[in-house]
Amino acid sequence: MQLKSTLTCPHCGHCETEIMPTNSCWFFYDCNGCGEKLRPNQGDCCVFCSFGTIPCPPIQEARANATDAECCGTQ
Repeated sequence: MQLKSTLTCPHCGHCETEIMPTNSCWFFYDCNGCGEKLRPNQGDCCVFCSFGTIPCPPIQEARANATDAECCGTQ
């Protein structure tokens, strides 16, 4: 399981590498480039799944096990 993901702001293109929590999701993220508050795209559970290079740990685990994803109980 990978815990580092690089988020890319869709507004300004600023990239920032963050360590993903394993016990919660980030529903919001403030871009350090332009200050825009990022929210997950419709159908995604968190900002890592929408804007990151690596999806969040629960999604990674579900893909590895070929099971349905349960990310913070939202899917």
